[in-house]
Amino acid sequence: MTRIAYTLVAILLTCVTGMTSSAQAQPNMSVPIVFVHGNGDDASKWIGIIWLFESNGYPTDKLFSVRFSHPSARTNDTVEEVNRSSTTDATAELSAFVTRVLIETHSSKVALIGSSRGGMTIRNYLRHGGSNNVAFAITCGTPNHGVIALDANLDSEFNGKGHYLQSLNHAYGNGSEVPPGVKMMTLRSDKLDKYAQPNGIAFGKAQTATGITYEGPALAGATNIVLPNLDHRELAFYPSAFAAMYKFITGAAPTTTLVTPVSSPTLSGLITGFENGAFTNLPLSGVHLRIYPVNSTESTTPAYEVVTRSDGRWGPFQASSTQEYDFDLEFQGRHIRLYRAPVPRSTTLLNLRFLPVPTEPKVTRQATPSVPTHGSQLLIARPQGYFSRERDPVLIDNKLANDEPTGLPMNDSFLADLPTSTAQITSVVLRKETIAARPSTDLATDLPVVDFLW
Repeated sequence: MTRIAYTLVAILLTCVTGMTSSAQAQPNMSVPIVFVHGNGDDASKWIGIIWLFESNGYPTDKLFSVRFSHPSARTNDTVEEVNRSSTTDATAELSAFVTRVLIETHSSKVALIGSSRGGMTIRNYLRHGGSNNVAFAITCGTPNHGVIALDANLDSEFNGKGHYLQSLNHAYGNGSEVPPGVKMMTLRSDKLDKYAQPNGIAFGKAQTATGITYEGPALAGATNIVLPNLDHRELAFYPSAFAAMYKFITGAAPTTTLVTPVSSPTLSGLITGFENGAFTNLPLSGVHLRIYPVNSTESTTPAYEVVTRSDGRWGPFQASSTQEYDFDLEFQGRHIRLYRAPVPRSTTLLNLRFLPVPTEPKVTRQATPSVPTHGSQLLIARPQGYFSRERDPVLIDNKLANDEPTGLPMNDSFLADLPTSTAQITSVVLRKETIAARPSTDLATDLPVVDFLW
């Protein structure tokens, strides 16, 4: 072979190798993803994670979030409870939703990502024929071996010794807890998941052994990832959890773990309520929603308003990605004012809940509807995570929030007592998220909520 021929062959091989490497580096974004929320939760929990997938180029029309009608589990899975769902109820809803996604996207398989109870529902779906429709399954902070493992109440779906989890964990034989043909990953904390603790601290029984270890969410046969310092909810909704999900499904690391904003996002969603001691994801009609811009003061002129009909829907609302808003829900003589930081991207999942009057489960106070003894109050909420003053101190007007819970992150909200009047806008900061809100002196009729995303 001549020197020219050798040179041509070398160039050709270099080009082919480069093309192969480039092709291997491209993330696979062909699989529709269905996000499955947890106990008492809602599809809106996944907004931040969906935005991160979109910000990394994942097609919006391949990202779905199921909303269970009755999201809270029964105490006894075999006994009907008003406004609560059995394991069969939840699995049947997920099955119908996945079927619709497959038809709508003309796909043969989906990826399923579940938070907490949602991961157990995914596993139940896989066990009962769903594995044929699933390429990837990820459980995030899911109590795969229970939040307890005791001989009492074997019909609780959260009991590791109970009938439900025993059936899921012994369905496949050969020591594996995952179905063949499905790539599975679990995300767990090192020691901060309140539902993977060796004692009952999450239930107010720190001296009682649960029979569970920190490794409880892991599954034999799955790829088991530990995300240090994350709490139970962050294992599904925090950027580092997203990075693990994205790489597992696409085969490549994300290019960013920050949400890429758009200038004028379009927002819409559903308004739901609280009935019979549990949250419901059913639509609430007759709610008067007003959306007010908030700066150093709060506007008295709504940028958008609507009274919900039987479908509970609101929107579309054309927002600004640099503007904070107060989502004011008025219903049956009460106001719920949800203060949110600027919303960076469009979503149809901005579901709003008409919350009950909060209680204060403090040793020094009765667990009754809260009435401030002085000044005013704010309900500070973090639906995608839990509070712990040592780990993530909340600042109110540049001062530490003394009412923030301490220790193991277990609470997603707390009431903050303020000396300020209701007319004064208060600044609340968690990590790098800042929200301005106007507190209240009567939470029974006017409940202001600082609603953090991260």
